[in-house]
Amino acid sequence: MSDRPRLTPLAQSLPATVPFVGPEAQERARGRPFRARIGANENGFGPSPHVLSRMAEAAAEMWKYCDPENFDLKQALAGHHGVAPENIVVGEGIDGLLGLVVRLMIEGGAPVVTSLGAYPTFNYHVAGFGGRLVTVPYENDREALGGLLAAVKREKAPLVYLANPDNPMGSWWPAEDVSRFIEALPQTTLLVLDEAYGETAPEGTLPPLDISHPNVLRMRTFSKAYGLAGLRCGYAIGEAGTIQAFDKVRNHFGVTRMTQEACLAALADREHLAGTLQKIADSRGRIATIATENGLAALPSAANFVSIDCGGDGAFAVRVLQALVARDVFVRKPMAPTLDRCIRVSTGPTPEMDVFAEAFPQALAEARKG
Repeated sequence: MSDRPRLTPLAQSLPATVPFVGPEAQERARGRPFRARIGANENGFGPSPHVLSRMAEAAAEMWKYCDPENFDLKQALAGHHGVAPENIVVGEGIDGLLGLVVRLMIEGGAPVVTSLGAYPTFNYHVAGFGGRLVTVPYENDREALGGLLAAVKREKAPLVYLANPDNPMGSWWPAEDVSRFIEALPQTTLLVLDEAYGETAPEGTLPPLDISHPNVLRMRTFSKAYGLAGLRCGYAIGEAGTIQAFDKVRNHFGVTRMTQEACLAALADREHLAGTLQKIADSRGRIATIATENGLAALPSAANFVSIDCGGDGAFAVRVLQALVARDVFVRKPMAPTLDRCIRVSTGPTPEMDVFAEAFPQALAEARKG
């Protein structure tokens, strides 16, 4: 018998891993910093100056606990989206909310449908709560709506995950297709519609908000367009009864006072958001140009990153990624079959794009040497 506390059988069965190895961990292992941090889909253009000012003003109040009801932020979000505060739950990023959704909906062995190669943090939570992943391959670099729906009906799945726009490919479905998918779902299946990149998507991508469906949760974040990834704040929009269920399990003091103040200021600065979205669009164009200059194709993207088809198989794309890291450029790549031929490059300020433009042809040449 071991003389230490015992984990549950489920916890013992899980690998001691996280979905992503952060750039900080890579820098520690390498012994030097990256010159271009363009791998985590962060917003390198930064938050609004009004956000920074408000954070400085609020710093002296950090001896207080946060408002556990997130009242002011929920009121502001409700006004922004034209819904009631009862239709919104705020959490520690979309990642935190995904964990709560799985906890609410999934118990031992229950099937959960997602796309093969889609956002791995969702899979991490499903495994952590004992769910059984049912994966559907992408079709033409997009999540396959028909395949997801068929899997849901075949498995009688209580939960399905769809990102639109998608990560890691940057692809998207028009709003009409997503709406048809919603209408075709069984009413007993909860759809997690991850719209983290909604602000960067073209018009006509996001369906109109409809809070009458108890089986649909729309996920949004302050991490991407608003440039607040380090503060960890996301929210879900849905039918009031579905939203109320989060109060059963959420960490009521999880969204810090500083985070709530910063997000309020970010939401109010529409001019800064518009400028940031233009910078993201310009940077997507720059990444596509760099790909073309190197004889490669950049996939169309509705997100704040671009996937570049490296023109080979997954092993070749890994060599490209490794050669970029060796040149102090942090990027990431999909790992699922067919998607793994790409690397994924986040948009960023001109100096970081210049570093990437210099390093990319060198990395390709090294990778081609085998």
